[in-house]
Amino acid sequence: MTQVYDEEGRVHPATVLSAGPNTVTQVKTSERDGYSAVQLGFGERKEKRVHKAQRSKGLHRYMREYRASDNEELSLEPGATVTVDTVFSVGDKVVVSGTSKAKGFQGVVKRHGFHGGPRTHGQKHNERSPGSIGGGLRNRVPKGMRMAGRMGGTRATVKNLTIVGVNKEKNQLLVEGAVPGRRGTLIEVRGI
Repeated sequence: MTQVYDEEGRVHPATVLSAGPNTVTQVKTSERDGYSAVQLGFGERKEKRVHKAQRSKGLHRYMREYRASDNEELSLEPGATVTVDTVFSVGDKVVVSGTSKAKGFQGVVKRHGFHGGPRTHGQKHNERSPGSIGGGLRNRVPKGMRMAGRMGGTRATVKNLTIVGVNKEKNQLLVEGAVPGRRGTLIEVRGI
């Protein structure tokens, strides 16, 4: 993350995202495929690490498909290059999705925000314990009971972020605020 100053001198926290160039590998139409979508390729790989059947689409590390509405006609053609300045501009609102940081096995205080037990009145070892989990009528643990377990490493979405900068030479986006995931995580940026 970094910080960016706007024209009025206010500072904004920003995350730098490498966003391209993306190559259009396939365009699907509603007449031929039943729905309209565009498939984009990002990143580079060695030729020996790509299956022969996929080499015709290019040596891309990541490939994702984005659907369009049925009545929307796509003007892109296979082989076209999509850069950040053709899609985004400063001031646009975007939705960012990605895989959140994995935190391993965590207790209920960190995972669900439980307050834990009291620190006084003879309590000794239950400061971060979950407490009671329910009555004795059921004789089982109800589904969805919040307990300790693995935390993070799931798909997370942050909505309504603002683009504060577009670097055309380096194909970078500057998005105000934090985005999910560690450094190097593949994320998806969509317009609202």
